[in-house]
Amino acid sequence: MLLAAALLLKGLAISLLARIAWLDFTTQKISNRDVVLLLCIGLGSLQLLSILTGSWWDMGLSALAGLLLFVALFPFWAMRKIGAGDVKLMTAVSFLIGGNGLVVFSLLLLVFALATALIVKNPFMLPAGAFRLYVQHLDRKGVVPFGVPISIAAICTIAFQICSYVITP
Repeated sequence: MLLAAALLLKGLAISLLARIAWLDFTTQKISNRDVVLLLCIGLGSLQLLSILTGSWWDMGLSALAGLLLFVALFPFWAMRKIGAGDVKLMTAVSFLIGGNGLVVFSLLLLVFALATALIVKNPFMLPAGAFRLYVQHLDRKGVVPFGVPISIAAICTIAFQICSYVITP
């Protein structure tokens, strides 16, 4: 029963991450409400899984990772290289995916962030149309919606975790 509730929370997190990615892509804003809701869902899911396994190691590792990410990314926000919403989202995502998913998340984030930066800097790779014009607008504006690759990497990591929980109970 605890596993089913944790998986349900992770499923809710996927839909919230998709919303965050879309809103960041269209408005370059990540609301505090969405980040706090994501944090609460992550903490609830982590707590259920910690009770199920009888170990709080994953929750402690997530808290440490969230703190380290916040401290590491805060100077980039101060230099206006990354948005405050992106910093808060990275912190919340560490609680959402847990300590056991940090390596998978980091690798996926690297791939998706590089792909996003490549598309924004080279929009001629995209087919003609509104999407290409929007990416060219982002390039002229000098912004990259970093919440999109964060959300996509987190969604893929959560999907991987759900599959591993279902296959090996």
